[in-house]
Amino acid sequence: MATVAGKTANEARTNPDLEADIRQLKADIDKLTKQLAKTGEHGYGTARRAAAEGVDQLRAQGEAAFDSLRGNARDIEAQMVASVREKPVTSLAIAAGVGFLFALLTRR
Repeated sequence: MATVAGKTANEARTNPDLEADIRQLKADIDKLTKQLAKTGEHGYGTARRAAAEGVDQLRAQGEAAFDSLRGNARDIEAQMVASVREKPVTSLAIAAGVGFLFALLTRR
């Protein structure tokens, strides 16, 4: 062991010095613990906000898709009504034919 003025390195450090070092280590550990807790809370908050934004975005996309489908269905309905008004006999014949095929398929 190294000696300092006739004392070993362990003897050169006094008891108050060790206590001060221990207090400083405890303070550092407390500080690190608080920083880790803040980081965890921040990460949780960020993840929660990102999830909420994702849900809102998906909801908006779903509503836009639903509105688009509704508009397409209205367009198809309008085309069918116009077609029936233009050619009522042909439309009636097509409806009868589809009904006859449906009856054949369900009878088996």
